[in-house]
Amino acid sequence: MSEQCLLIAGEKSGEEHALSFVSELKRLKPDLHFFGVGGDELASKGMELCYHLKDFSSFGFSEVVSKIPFYFKALKHLENEVKKRKCKVAILIDFQDFNLRLAKRLKKNGVKVLYYVAPQAWAWKAGRAQALEQTVHTLFSILPFEKKWFSDRGVKKIVSVPHPLSLRYKDEVAKVGEKPHELLHQSLKLLILPGSRNDEVRYLMPAFEQTIANLRRVIKTPIEVAMVRSSNVKTELWEMYSCGIDLVWNNEDLDKALSWAHLSLAASGTVTLATGLFQVPTVVCYQGSLLNQYIFETFVRYDKPISLTNLILETQVFPEFIQERASAFNMTSALLNLFNDKQEYDRVKMELSKLPGLLAGESEPAQLMLKAFEEKNEAFT
Repeated sequence: MSEQCLLIAGEKSGEEHALSFVSELKRLKPDLHFFGVGGDELASKGMELCYHLKDFSSFGFSEVVSKIPFYFKALKHLENEVKKRKCKVAILIDFQDFNLRLAKRLKKNGVKVLYYVAPQAWAWKAGRAQALEQTVHTLFSILPFEKKWFSDRGVKKIVSVPHPLSLRYKDEVAKVGEKPHELLHQSLKLLILPGSRNDEVRYLMPAFEQTIANLRRVIKTPIEVAMVRSSNVKTELWEMYSCGIDLVWNNEDLDKALSWAHLSLAASGTVTLATGLFQVPTVVCYQGSLLNQYIFETFVRYDKPISLTNLILETQVFPEFIQERASAFNMTSALLNLFNDKQEYDRVKMELSKLPGLLAGESEPAQLMLKAFEEKNEAFT
C-alpha cells in the first residue's frame, strides 16, 4: 500500500521548487504517493492533483481577497482528504498565507508538516516565526541568511538547503559561457520574462512592448527579442502581446532561453534569481493595481530589494522599477546603460558570478526530507 503525502505547490515557483526534490524523494521512498496542489509538470511526475495551481495562485492583495471563499473551501477539502487517506506527512511549499493556516489544521490531525521555503517573515509579519515553531516539524530555508534569522526567533528545527534553482540548473549553470560586452554590439539578444500570472503579463507587457520599440529605434545593432511563455497564462493574453517578439520558449525551456540571452527584462519573482545564476544582466519590474499599491504602502513596512539576486548579493546589481516607476522610459534607460557602458556590464557579471557559491545548503532536500519522514512524530511538541 502506498504512503500518502500531501504536497502543496500553489504557485508556479512552488512547482519549480518541488521539481528539485520529488523525483529523488520517490526514488528513496518508492511507495510514496503525492497528492494536493500542483501543475502540469508535477502531474507528469505522478502527482495526483486535487487542485491545479492555475486555479489556486493569485496576484496581489485584491485578487487574494476575491478568492478567500475558494481558499477556505480548499482548506476544508484538503483536510478531509488527509483524514480519508490517513496521511501522516505533508510538504507545504511557500504560499504562506494559505499554508500557515493549513499547517495548523494538519498538526491538529497529527500530520507531520515539512515546510519548504521559509516564509519571508524577515520582510514583514515577523510573528510568523512563532507560528512556524508551533505547527511545523521541520522548516527548510533556501536563502543564506534565513537559518540564523529564524533560529534567533525560536524556530528550533530548521535546516538550510541549496536553492531549488541552483539544484535544478546545476549542470547548465556550470556550463555558462562567457558573453563579453562586445557581443551585444554585434547582435543584441534580449529576453523578455513577463511572469507566470495573468495580471503580471497584463500590467507589464504594454511597457515591455514599448521598451522593445524604443530600443529598436535607438540602437543600430540588430536586436533579436525572445520571450518565455508560462503555460499558466491565458493563450489570448500571449496573442495580444506577440508584436515585436522573434522567438518564443515555453517555461520548461527557461534554461535554453537564459543560455541564449545577453540581457533580460523581467517581472519580479523567482525567475530573477534564475537570470542571476545564468549571469544575464536583468532589469526587474513590478506593477500591480492601485489598490494593491495602496495596501502595500499603507500596511507593509518593506524596504528591501524585490529581486532575489539583489537580496542575496546584498547590493544593487539589477535595476528595479516598481509601480509607476515601471515605465518604458525607465526600462529603456536601464537597458541602454548596460548596452553602452562596458564597465557597468562587467561589474554586474562579476557580481552575478558569486551567486552559486552563496546558495549551497547543508545537504540536498530529498535526503533531509527522508530523515524527517523517518523521525518519530511524538518527538515534535
